[in-house]
Amino acid sequence: MSQESPSNSADRTTRRTFVKTTGAAAVAAGVLGPSMVWAEDKAGAKLPVLGEGDHTYEVHHGWGELPDSIRWGETHGVAIDQAGLIYIKHMAVIAEPVMDAIAVFDPAGKFVRSFGKEFHGGGHGIDIRKEGGEEFLYLCDIKNRVVVKTNLMGEHVWQMDYPREANLYQSLDQFRPTNIAFHPDGGFYVADGYGSNYIHQYDANAKWIRSWGGEGTDQGKMRTPHGIWLDNRPGREPSIVVADRANARLQYFTLDGDFKEIVNGVSFPAHFDLRGSEMLIPDLHARLTIMNDKNEVIVHLGYDQAWTDQVLDNFQVRGDVSKWQPGKFIHPHDACYDQDGNIFVVEWVPTGRVTKLRKVS
Repeated sequence: MSQESPSNSADRTTRRTFVKTTGAAAVAAGVLGPSMVWAEDKAGAKLPVLGEGDHTYEVHHGWGELPDSIRWGETHGVAIDQAGLIYIKHMAVIAEPVMDAIAVFDPAGKFVRSFGKEFHGGGHGIDIRKEGGEEFLYLCDIKNRVVVKTNLMGEHVWQMDYPREANLYQSLDQFRPTNIAFHPDGGFYVADGYGSNYIHQYDANAKWIRSWGGEGTDQGKMRTPHGIWLDNRPGREPSIVVADRANARLQYFTLDGDFKEIVNGVSFPAHFDLRGSEMLIPDLHARLTIMNDKNEVIVHLGYDQAWTDQVLDNFQVRGDVSKWQPGKFIHPHDACYDQDGNIFVVEWVPTGRVTKLRKVS
């Protein structure tokens, strides 16, 4: 498969909905089958409902009122600020017109603003952190091969590419960063998911500390470390979890990069979000997974093996909207919780797609 185209901890809150959470253990081997019923929207149209029990969601595909100035390309990233505004990052692959790569919506889906023409064609990871009373975006650009820090209006604070001090690269062509994770002390980690398969650690001043990983299948080695997160769920030792996507596994490391463990049972994991004791994993193989604090599967939202087989058959479904089915995912690339426990999902499809899963129980 192609690569998708292919320090005060209380004041340094990680992305998404500012819900604190920790840790890792072995994943359960069991797979829960899909549960789908139907609800109605205000116009009387039937909406699918996914999940069961405390993890039941009403599905709203095509969420957000996109302005005429933007046409979604592959929707790669989503994050939510403390005010509840939703930031969607996409990768418009057409040469012209050059479009803003980041669009911002209010919780009702009304367009608020957009920015980021400099990321046109390369929009990928997006994360938000509060630092010293202000929130900042940390952005990965896979076309220009840079990591950029901006404020919430898109004004640049700094920009960097690969760490020369690591002595791991001969040229910029070897570096394509995909996502960012945050250290509790204000530092951060960069996952070179489409480049050389390394993780790079930086301090709060964006100074390089160390790198680890590299391509391979052994423990500590990775093949497309696409997503990365600080797993600090309550009761667990804070550690770094990596979506080792092409190896179909999660890997856990200490905050200093020492290998801890491998978690199996995932399919093609893309990234993470946390809410309380639970971890949300968008999976490029047509589902969302929610795990408990022991990394046991609670539910695979949208999972249907026959549908998954169809989606993965030469990846043709992603480009043919007529084959898309309500309540089914094609290629979830990122997902996050809002403050009410709803889930926003963005997918790696040429037309882009944003789905809101409204929590109903």
